[in-house]
Amino acid sequence: MSDTATNIQTENVAGEELRQFIERYERLEAEKKDIADAQKEVMAEAKGRGYDVKVIRKIIAIRKRDKDDLDEEEAMMEMYMAALGMS
Repeated sequence: MSDTATNIQTENVAGEELRQFIERYERLEAEKKDIADAQKEVMAEAKGRGYDVKVIRKIIAIRKRDKDDLDEEEAMMEMYMAALGMS
């Protein structure tokens, strides 16, 4: 096989692999959009039932965090509030 034929074959393989990466990424982007739309629907439903969506989002953020980090932040908040005479 000539060098030119080998180069063309290598480019075809690399091109196909690159196309696969791009297509996988594009599928993930579409899935991400679908998930974001579903999350919006859940929040709209909760809001429609009278729940405060802002509070729900805050609870979700808290649940994602490490307990030690939350405890440290809460202690710092209490200390700052005490320093400001707010406790």
